[in-house]
Amino acid sequence: MVPMCDVTLQYQELKAEIDAAMQSVAAAGNYILGPQVKALEAELAAMCETPHAVGVASGTDALHLVLRAAGIGPGDEVVTTAFTFVATTEAIGMVGATPVFADIDPRTFNIDPAAIEAAITPRTKAIIPVHLFGQPCDMDRIMAIAKRHGLLVVEDCCQALGATWKGRPVGSIGDAGCFSFFPSKNLGGFGDGGLVTTNSKELFTSVEMLRRHGGRVKYHHEVLGLNSRLDELQAAILRIKLTRLNDWNEARRRHAATYNRMLANSPNIQRPVELTESGKHCWMGLAISGGSPLMESVYGQYTILVDNRDAVCNELSKAKIGHAVYYPVPLHLQEVHQNLGMKTGSLPHTEAAATRCLSLPMFPQLEVSQQRESVEALQRACEQSRVRAA
Repeated sequence: MVPMCDVTLQYQELKAEIDAAMQSVAAAGNYILGPQVKALEAELAAMCETPHAVGVASGTDALHLVLRAAGIGPGDEVVTTAFTFVATTEAIGMVGATPVFADIDPRTFNIDPAAIEAAITPRTKAIIPVHLFGQPCDMDRIMAIAKRHGLLVVEDCCQALGATWKGRPVGSIGDAGCFSFFPSKNLGGFGDGGLVTTNSKELFTSVEMLRRHGGRVKYHHEVLGLNSRLDELQAAILRIKLTRLNDWNEARRRHAATYNRMLANSPNIQRPVELTESGKHCWMGLAISGGSPLMESVYGQYTILVDNRDAVCNELSKAKIGHAVYYPVPLHLQEVHQNLGMKTGSLPHTEAAATRCLSLPMFPQLEVSQQRESVEALQRACEQSRVRAA
């Protein structure tokens, strides 16, 4: 049996440190916005190369609070991708704005900048690019579009902490970055948690105030905010894990390179963007001459495209190989967004990916033998499904 993800391994690896950190918080008695939260905010601001970071209750709240802080509201439109988790559009809906979906680049699964430009209207106020599966979007083109049209850019980095675009950390390129500490993320806590990074003092001040009931001073409330404070215990745990994050992200890149090699002779399986010999990314599998790669993924997931996906998944389940489908129904076809009037065929690349995408086991402690077992089962499953389809 190969698990899709095993978050308990991180706890086993760091048990003594994590237990001590939790006991320290319990003994101190400072459980809300205490020193652990402040320290984590400073450490992640430094890692993301931004002057400001605000810990919040979830990645969803991070997106919501940034949009509120920026004044996005009813009548406004926000361009984003339909190939992502619903939290992205939940945040848009929470402020009363309307999501406008742009199609993806079929090679990367990320939002296509050309489709963003085509989706902009006079009501557009912001773009939310999602760095899906840990792979950065084309931020140069997105920022150029935003500049031409005077739009806010909120990076959804919930799957991509530690990823870079042209050497710059995600979350530092747009007006704000939003992160999630859901347990299965690259930096995962023991429950929900999130963070906002920004270069803007104004956005920082507003988000920081909104997360604690809309006030800067206790019992003095300037606006209606909400209770969205990162838990002190979670911050203590995350600070321990943060010291290992770079190593864990490097392990994920090694695992991705191993999968790429193992699947090199499987022409019917579309792999993610490949790695160079140095172990770094190159854009669309092409070497970058005379400079650094354009981007560096952190492989929150290792996602491929296969034919006859449901049949392949059934065979993988029989072989006890963990796998997942992100995301089987794109957001523009979900019941919650029926009011937008989008039908099948509206976003052809998104819809094609949704019917063929499949994620293989991916976590830092994954062993090569487990990858080999997974790939062999996958190849058998693909062949069996092909024969049956014929």
